[in-house]
Amino acid sequence: MDGRGWNTWGEGAAFGLQHGMAVIPYALLKYYRKLNLSGDEAMLLIHLLSFRQVEGIEFPSLEDLQTVTGRSISVIAGELQKLMKEGFISIDGTNDELRDFHYEQYNFTGLFNKLGAVLAEAAQEAAEGRTAGANHSGHASTRIAASPAATVSVEAESRNLFSIFEKEFGRPLSPMECETISGWVDQDRYPEELILLALKESVFAGKVHFRYIDRILLEWSRNRVKNAQDVKNYNQKFRNGGR
Repeated sequence: MDGRGWNTWGEGAAFGLQHGMAVIPYALLKYYRKLNLSGDEAMLLIHLLSFRQVEGIEFPSLEDLQTVTGRSISVIAGELQKLMKEGFISIDGTNDELRDFHYEQYNFTGLFNKLGAVLAEAAQEAAEGRTAGANHSGHASTRIAASPAATVSVEAESRNLFSIFEKEFGRPLSPMECETISGWVDQDRYPEELILLALKESVFAGKVHFRYIDRILLEWSRNRVKNAQDVKNYNQKFRNGGR
C-alpha cells in the first residue's frame, strides 16, 4: 500500500471512530470503586452501555459479552447476577404488539441513581471542606510558592485531592491518574496531608508527574514518614548525609 492508500485507510478509520463512539458516564470511571465495583464489573457495565448505544443491542447475549471481554461465560453470568442483585441494572421485558414479538432489555436506572448519589455526596463533602477551611482562619495554610498556580494547602484533610492535582497540573486528570490518587488513599492508606506534601516536593523539584510523586510516597513509607514533621525531619536527615 502506498502513501495515499495509507492516508485513505486512516481517513476511513477516523470516520469509523467518529460514528462508533459510546458515551460513558465519567462518574462511573471515577467512582466505581466507591460503589464497591471491581474493575471487571465496571468494564462489564461499560460494554452493556456500548452495545446499546453503538450497536443498538439492548440485551447482548453472554456469548456477545464473552467476545468483547475475553472472560468465561460463567464469570460474566456471576457478575451480571451481582449487578442485578445490588440494583445496578435490571431487566425489562417489552412486547412489540405490531410484530407479535417479546424482547428484553437492560435497564440502567439503578446505576444512574447510584452515580447521582455519589456525585451529590462528593459535592457536599467539597462544600463542607470549603466551609471548614473558611472558618479555620486561625491557622495558616502551607502553600506551594513555585508558581502562581501552585497554591496547595496541606492542612485541611477534607480537601478535594482531584481538584488540587488538576490545578497543579493545569489540566483535567485522566481516569488512570484519578485511579492512582484513589489507590494512594484507599489501598496504600497514605494520609491526604502526605500526598499533598509529595505533590509539593515534586513541584519544587520541577518533576510534576505521577511516577515521581509515587516514588516519593513509597520512599517516605519505607522510612516511616507519616506527617509534615516527619517529612521535615527526613529531609533534614537527608541533607545531612543520613547522620
